[in-house]
Amino acid sequence: MTSILVLNGPNLNLMGVRQPEVYGHTTLSDIEAMCRAHATAHDLGLAFEQNNHEGVLIDRIHAARGTHDGIVLNAGAYTHTSVALMDALSSAGLPAIELHLSNVHAREEFRHVSHIAKVAVGVICGFGAQGYILALDAMRGHLESRG
Repeated sequence: MTSILVLNGPNLNLMGVRQPEVYGHTTLSDIEAMCRAHATAHDLGLAFEQNNHEGVLIDRIHAARGTHDGIVLNAGAYTHTSVALMDALSSAGLPAIELHLSNVHAREEFRHVSHIAKVAVGVICGFGAQGYILALDAMRGHLESRG
Protein backbone atom coordinates (compact mmCIF):
# COMPACT_ATOMS: atom_id res chain seq x y z
CA MET A 1 0.00 0.00 0.00
CA THR A 2 1.28 3.46 -0.88
CA SER A 3 1.98 5.53 2.22
CA ILE A 4 2.10 9.33 2.43
CA LEU A 5 3.36 11.46 5.28
CA VAL A 6 1.43 14.71 5.70
CA LEU A 7 3.64 16.96 7.76
CA ASN A 8 2.47 20.29 9.16
CA GLY A 9 4.74 22.98 10.54
CA PRO A 10 4.53 25.86 12.98
CA ASN A 11 1.27 27.45 14.05
CA LEU A 12 -0.88 25.06 12.04
CA ASN A 13 -2.12 23.62 15.32
CA LEU A 14 -4.01 26.94 15.66
CA MET A 15 -5.95 26.54 12.43
CA GLY A 16 -9.57 27.47 12.81
CA VAL A 17 -8.78 30.22 15.31
CA ARG A 18 -5.64 31.91 13.91
CA GLN A 19 -6.47 34.48 11.25
CA PRO A 20 -9.65 32.78 9.98
CA GLU A 21 -9.95 35.49 7.32
CA VAL A 22 -6.76 34.07 5.77
CA TYR A 23 -6.79 30.39 6.78
CA GLY A 24 -10.50 29.67 7.26
CA HIS A 25 -12.39 28.12 10.15
CA THR A 26 -11.45 24.49 9.52
CA THR A 27 -9.25 23.03 12.26
CA LEU A 28 -6.23 20.82 11.72
CA SER A 29 -8.21 17.97 13.31
CA ASP A 30 -10.95 18.52 10.71
CA ILE A 31 -8.37 18.37 7.94
CA GLU A 32 -6.81 15.23 9.38
CA ALA A 33 -10.22 13.53 9.46
CA MET A 34 -10.88 14.61 5.87
CA CYS A 35 -7.46 13.28 4.77
CA ARG A 36 -7.92 9.97 6.60
CA ALA A 37 -11.32 9.42 4.97
CA HIS A 38 -9.87 10.24 1.55
CA ALA A 39 -6.86 7.98 2.12
CA THR A 40 -9.10 5.08 3.15
CA ALA A 41 -11.29 5.55 0.08
CA HIS A 42 -8.21 5.48 -2.17
CA ASP A 43 -6.29 2.69 -0.41
CA LEU A 44 -3.53 4.99 0.81
CA GLY A 45 -1.58 4.67 4.03
CA LEU A 46 -1.42 8.00 5.83
CA ALA A 47 0.59 9.49 8.66
CA PHE A 48 -0.54 12.97 9.70
CA GLU A 49 1.66 15.04 12.01
CA GLN A 50 2.16 18.61 13.19
CA ASN A 51 5.01 20.18 15.08
CA ASN A 52 6.14 23.72 15.77
CA HIS A 53 9.84 22.86 15.94
CA GLU A 54 12.07 22.81 12.88
CA GLY A 55 14.35 20.07 14.21
CA VAL A 56 11.42 17.76 14.89
CA LEU A 57 10.12 18.31 11.35
CA ILE A 58 13.57 17.44 10.01
CA ASP A 59 13.62 14.28 12.14
CA ARG A 60 10.20 13.27 10.75
CA ILE A 61 11.42 13.79 7.18
CA HIS A 62 14.51 11.66 7.85
CA ALA A 63 12.37 8.94 9.46
CA ALA A 64 10.07 8.85 6.42
CA ARG A 65 12.76 7.06 4.40
CA GLY A 66 11.81 3.41 4.11
CA THR A 67 8.45 4.05 5.78
CA HIS A 68 6.57 6.35 3.38
CA ASP A 69 6.52 6.76 -0.37
CA GLY A 70 6.02 10.52 -0.44
CA ILE A 71 5.68 13.61 1.72
CA VAL A 72 3.13 16.41 1.66
CA LEU A 73 4.62 19.32 3.59
CA ASN A 74 2.87 22.42 4.83
CA ALA A 75 5.94 23.98 6.40
CA GLY A 76 4.15 27.23 7.26
CA ALA A 77 6.59 30.10 7.69
CA TYR A 78 9.55 27.70 7.56
CA THR A 79 8.87 27.48 3.81
CA HIS A 80 10.39 30.92 3.42
CA THR A 81 13.30 30.57 5.85
CA SER A 82 14.45 26.98 6.28
CA VAL A 83 17.32 25.78 4.17
CA ALA A 84 17.54 22.94 6.71
CA LEU A 85 14.07 21.63 5.74
CA MET A 86 15.00 21.94 2.07
CA ASP A 87 18.17 19.93 2.70
CA ALA A 88 16.25 17.30 4.70
CA LEU A 89 13.77 16.81 1.87
CA SER A 90 16.56 16.62 -0.67
CA SER A 91 18.44 14.08 1.45
CA ALA A 92 15.39 11.91 2.16
CA GLY A 93 15.11 10.93 -1.49
CA LEU A 94 11.30 10.93 -1.40
CA PRO A 95 9.05 13.02 -3.62
CA ALA A 96 7.53 15.96 -1.77
CA ILE A 97 4.70 18.37 -2.45
CA GLU A 98 4.74 21.83 -0.88
CA LEU A 99 1.31 22.83 0.40
CA HIS A 100 -0.22 26.09 1.65
CA LEU A 101 -3.78 26.94 2.64
CA SER A 102 -3.53 30.50 1.36
CA ASN A 103 -2.22 31.77 -1.96
CA VAL A 104 1.20 32.83 -0.75
CA HIS A 105 1.84 34.67 -4.04
CA ALA A 106 -1.04 37.05 -3.30
CA ARG A 107 0.36 37.90 0.13
CA GLU A 108 3.41 39.69 1.52
CA GLU A 109 6.54 39.74 -0.65
CA PHE A 110 8.59 37.60 1.76
CA ARG A 111 6.07 34.77 1.29
CA HIS A 112 6.89 34.63 -2.43
CA VAL A 113 10.23 32.95 -1.69
CA SER A 114 10.16 29.20 -1.09
CA HIS A 115 13.12 27.03 -0.23
CA ILE A 116 10.85 23.96 -0.23
CA ALA A 117 9.69 24.45 -3.84
CA LYS A 118 13.27 24.01 -5.01
CA VAL A 119 13.17 20.32 -4.04
CA ALA A 120 9.43 19.60 -4.39
CA VAL A 121 7.73 17.90 -7.32
CA GLY A 122 5.02 20.55 -7.12
CA VAL A 123 3.33 23.25 -5.08
CA ILE A 124 -0.35 23.57 -4.15
CA CYS A 125 -1.53 26.82 -2.62
CA GLY A 126 -4.66 28.91 -2.21
CA PHE A 127 -7.31 26.20 -1.99
CA GLY A 128 -7.73 26.16 1.78
CA ALA A 129 -8.36 22.81 3.44
CA GLN A 130 -9.24 21.26 0.06
CA GLY A 131 -5.57 21.70 -0.87
CA TYR A 132 -4.73 18.71 1.34
CA ILE A 133 -6.96 16.45 -0.76
CA LEU A 134 -5.50 17.92 -3.94
CA ALA A 135 -2.00 17.21 -2.59
CA LEU A 136 -2.85 13.60 -1.69
CA ASP A 137 -4.28 13.02 -5.17
CA ALA A 138 -1.31 14.72 -6.82
CA MET A 139 1.16 12.62 -4.83
CA ARG A 140 -0.74 9.43 -5.59
CA GLY A 141 -0.71 10.29 -9.30
CA HIS A 142 2.98 11.15 -9.19
CA LEU A 143 3.86 7.89 -7.47
CA GLU A 144 1.71 5.84 -9.87
CA SER A 145 3.32 7.49 -12.90
CA ARG A 146 6.77 6.49 -11.65
CA GLY A 147 5.71 2.86 -11.63
